[in-house]
Amino acid sequence: MEETLLNYVRNIPEADRDAKESAKKRLDNLIKPPGSLGKLEDIAVKLAGITGEIKNDPQKKCILVMCSDNGVVDEGIASAPQEITFAMMGNFIKGVTGVAVLAKKNGADIKVYDVGVNSDEAIPGVIARKIRKSTSNIKLGPAMSRDEAASAILIGIDAVRDAKQEGYDLIGSGEMGIGNTTTTTAILSALTNTPAAEITGKGAGLNDEAHMKKIAVIDEAVRVNAPDAKDSLGLISKLGGFDIAAMTGIFLGAAYHRLPVVADGYISIASACLAVMMNPTVKDYLFLSHVSEEPGYLMYAELLGLEAPLNLNMRLGEGSGCPLMFEVISSACTVMNNMATFDEALAETGEEYLSKI
Repeated sequence: MEETLLNYVRNIPEADRDAKESAKKRLDNLIKPPGSLGKLEDIAVKLAGITGEIKNDPQKKCILVMCSDNGVVDEGIASAPQEITFAMMGNFIKGVTGVAVLAKKNGADIKVYDVGVNSDEAIPGVIARKIRKSTSNIKLGPAMSRDEAASAILIGIDAVRDAKQEGYDLIGSGEMGIGNTTTTTAILSALTNTPAAEITGKGAGLNDEAHMKKIAVIDEAVRVNAPDAKDSLGLISKLGGFDIAAMTGIFLGAAYHRLPVVADGYISIASACLAVMMNPTVKDYLFLSHVSEEPGYLMYAELLGLEAPLNLNMRLGEGSGCPLMFEVISSACTVMNNMATFDEALAETGEEYLSKI
């Protein structure tokens, strides 16, 4: 499995530099001061590099939601029982979750994957790609084997392939998994050599006692597993979750298939960072959406060297930031596609009129 994964990682194409330069030139010649539309211009240029086209207009959008349980919940570090992961999968399909209603409002679809939920029961509409029922408890040892981690990443890559074959041209990443702020923070702690107390939030609403327990569990997990901070696959297998692994595959798959991809919040940006560690070119295909309230989010963003355009005090997860960012991306396309350059405006209105503006 690892060799199959490496073949994808090695063959990610570079962004189209000529298209980016042409897009930048057009933006600088639109009837506005250069750079005056800020991040919208940056987005339009980045899209040109992804597609090779100056003008883009993504019409078919999809959020891929990866669901899995985490064995570390045995340590009492979550504010909700593990059964909520399974229940939420059903709610995604019903269309009543945060990401589902926001996606519907913004014209996006969602596809829900079971990559490791701790249940034998199937839910109609959920795509069953279960590695096994829940990861192992990271406080005691590795979350999964290295082969399982590679298999979960490949699920994300395959999900993007399938989405592209169905005509989707803009992808978002989402997740559901009780305990996954713990796994995400453990990876960050190992990656940056930062004590858990400095970066651990209260997740979905822990009390002070449970928060202190969560910090201790993360520190112990990093000590017991002693991962190599330069080895993405090792970080995932020792400290991560199947959801984190599958989302890492979403980012790798989007780059491999030349599709723009949006990261949601804390769990999602961890996966994006791990994908970029595997191949830095992934960054050229990646858009952040919103700034998560989790304390470690900005550290991940700094590692990536990217900035999220939206700061809405959100901390839901699920992929809820993606449909909002889809609309920002659509607005960037509208600027590029519909604003006139000075030459176009002159041809339309006449030089004498324009000179009076």
